[in-house]
Amino acid sequence: MKFSISRETFLQPISQVIGVVERRQTLPVLANFMLSARDGRLTVTGTDMEVELVSSIAANVKQGGEITIPARKLVDIVRALPDGAGITFSLSDEKATITAGRSRFTLSTLPASEFPATDQVESHESITVSETGLKNMMDKTAFAMANQDVRYYLNGLLFDLEGNQLRAVATDGHRLAICDLENPIDTRRDQQLIVPRKGVMELIRMLSGDDVDVTLTIDRNHIRLVKGDTVFTSKLIDGRFPDYRAVVPAGADKQMLVDRSSFIHALQRASILSNEKYKGVRLEASENMIRIVAHNPLHEEAVEEIEAELNFDRLAVGFNVTYLLDALMAIETEQVSLELKDANSSCLVSAPDSNLNRHVVMPLKL
Repeated sequence: MKFSISRETFLQPISQVIGVVERRQTLPVLANFMLSARDGRLTVTGTDMEVELVSSIAANVKQGGEITIPARKLVDIVRALPDGAGITFSLSDEKATITAGRSRFTLSTLPASEFPATDQVESHESITVSETGLKNMMDKTAFAMANQDVRYYLNGLLFDLEGNQLRAVATDGHRLAICDLENPIDTRRDQQLIVPRKGVMELIRMLSGDDVDVTLTIDRNHIRLVKGDTVFTSKLIDGRFPDYRAVVPAGADKQMLVDRSSFIHALQRASILSNEKYKGVRLEASENMIRIVAHNPLHEEAVEEIEAELNFDRLAVGFNVTYLLDALMAIETEQVSLELKDANSSCLVSAPDSNLNRHVVMPLKL
């Protein structure tokens, strides 16, 4: 196996694929890229057995073949080479040699036969969505995913396909984020799929928000997206996502309308003196004003006041300030609406005149 390629061209696929390679692996070969060179193309594959990325690029292939090579070492070497460097890769006696100018690196390899085979994705459903819309949906919900929760079905993002609507939903049990795709999609049947957290983060990194259409291919156990020369494949979480519709507050008759930017800055300042463990802030609403109060065990206190439009007389409720800020950051309108029933009920955070992007934050007893 032998090929030559420019540093910048080589850096593109390996930088794309390195995200799926875990630093700690159960199998040594999973710390490697699989490199496959044939017919003037170099293909780089990385996997953690749950998420796989494959990226290919044109190369001057002098001798075809395939091998696996330590992923992070390869990326570090190529990044460290000077701009414009020409790279020659050759394989001999189970050692890979990378030559660029006067630099030469010899790396250990493992046979390509040890690399996990790609699962076949049988297309049960293909949907076409705008790249901008898909990335926007995920950006506005992914932060609410659980991380290493024993309820494994929460450690991912739900794609809910119903009618002609695509919806992304995430929850960690303390907050909920919902975002609908603005434009209708063409689907054959209603279904729900849970993409694992690692797959979601790689998909967000892969999508650039270009104004083009991308195709999601779905089968019983996998989801696949092809963008240019890169193919993303992820296993789906086999579990039942909770009924998120039941979590959205019904009959919330108390509404606060506030300037989003002012509210965010006031919460950020108050959070400096909040309890480091619980991150609690108290909102005291009355007379078209919201008073934000934060305390900590050292008896330090922060108080902020902002104007608000209220349709009630008086209410005091506590929240985790991080959850509240995450929800506010995901909304893009100048004003934001907070709706709740009482001090013990969850709060619905949304744009005043849109249901496309909604967030539910559970109250905190302070």
